[in-house]
Amino acid sequence: MISATLEKPAAPANVSTPTSASRPGTVKSAKTVLVGFDLGTNKSCVLSGPPGSTDIVLSKIVPSVVGYVRDGIVDGIIAGNATVLYGEEAMRNLLHVRLVAPLENGIIAHPEAARDFFQHIRSLVDPSGQAEIRAVVGVPANAGEPAREDIRRCAQGVFDRILLIPEPFLAALGYRDDSRVGQPGYIDPVVNSLFIDIGGCTSDICLVQGYFPTREDQISVAFAGDAIDQLMSDELDRTYPNNGLSHHKVREIKETHGYVGPSRRPLDVKVIMGGKGHTIELSDVIGRACNTLVDKIYPAVTTLIERASSDSVVTLLQNIIVTGGGSQMKGFDTVLQKRLADDGYETPKVQLAGQDYKRYVAVGALKAARGARENQWQHLLA
Repeated sequence: MISATLEKPAAPANVSTPTSASRPGTVKSAKTVLVGFDLGTNKSCVLSGPPGSTDIVLSKIVPSVVGYVRDGIVDGIIAGNATVLYGEEAMRNLLHVRLVAPLENGIIAHPEAARDFFQHIRSLVDPSGQAEIRAVVGVPANAGEPAREDIRRCAQGVFDRILLIPEPFLAALGYRDDSRVGQPGYIDPVVNSLFIDIGGCTSDICLVQGYFPTREDQISVAFAGDAIDQLMSDELDRTYPNNGLSHHKVREIKETHGYVGPSRRPLDVKVIMGGKGHTIELSDVIGRACNTLVDKIYPAVTTLIERASSDSVVTLLQNIIVTGGGSQMKGFDTVLQKRLADDGYETPKVQLAGQDYKRYVAVGALKAARGARENQWQHLLA
């Protein structure tokens, strides 16, 4: 159980309260499925399992896209003549669907697509459609009430109960090694850490000190992976007019070669322009765009460090953890750590969450679902 870890004397603003004791007019299902759901702008991760257990029945990463099949497609082109596709299947049928991303800038932008996507997630965790689904959903740091209400509205009638928790806190909970808690020398990230979660649309920085973070404990910066992609695209367009490189290809280049720090010349990348292969040198294009990320988030990092109590800050500086897709940029931890040290912060230690970063928010969400009290769940009435 983790409920003791999630407590704070004041009732946290981030926890929804139930609107009724039960769903009227329905027969309670004999089966309950708990879901940890990282709803991401580009990719989502879902884990599910039964209550009262540590078993994980489903663990899946799904691109956050819905594909609506275009009119006039010949029978048999789409398997089963489906009219709506999701995730990787939608991406594979790019020529035949209208792709819609439910989220933009970290919040729901297309409610109909979001609701369809939620329904798809439910079908993955409960193919029978008969179970009671309780979902903990990660939300960006400092997500306002309108953004939270949009999630609840889209989930209404899809999930039975929901709990919204800031993503950086869930990342800390998922990153935590439960087997080492209490061991000498182990710094529990849930007890005292600074998490930097670099996603597609926002970089969320959060003080995690054993309770649901308040608004003062979190800063969300509207600059992340998608903004880096745009900077790269803009510079490529200036240098190679009419290059025809899609945003998907630019993102692929960034994810493969992205780095922070001094120039890594030469960095030659082969691309296809107008059907012809070209090898172009991209070290400066990639480096300038990726280094902008450090400049954007550094003030937020130092602001939260300065908000930490003097009794906790020394240990906090030893436990700065970078997660999310942006954590995969080469050199990010080294550059951020050096910048903090150069500015006089006491022996900072910045570490990367590792290759499993895509799952940490969902893992933490499932842990939170298993530790949540009855009065923390909000009922979603159809």
